[in-house]
Amino acid sequence: MGLFDHLKFNRDGLIPAIIQEQRTGRVLMMAWMNRASIEKTLETGRTWFWSRSRQKYWMKGESSGHVQVVKDVAFDCDGDTLLIRVEQTGAACHEGYLSCFFRSAAAGGAEVRVTEARQVDPEQAYGKK
Repeated sequence: MGLFDHLKFNRDGLIPAIIQEQRTGRVLMMAWMNRASIEKTLETGRTWFWSRSRQKYWMKGESSGHVQVVKDVAFDCDGDTLLIRVEQTGAACHEGYLSCFFRSAAAGGAEVRVTEARQVDPEQAYGKK
């Protein structure tokens, strides 16, 4: 059985992918993939995703240069979530942080704190919005 025989996509043909920095184990981001973006990821060794809001494929780093080199593609026991281990160049988050998970609950959830330093100004990486 091949990879796609094990995967369970949702009704929109998507599966969540958790992206993890291979060297540190840090979770960098979560994005959606479909069969074609998984195939492109496996073919190129770079992460490709499906944008639900833009309805198009995108490669991580295509505009910022902050690419992810794929080291391993794994899936969970239910086959409904991917874990992709990568070597990250630059910030993984479009807000300029290493990880998209740069905020944590504090004071029992009454506050939120930023837990890491911004790596890059998003306007420099992506241009003004």
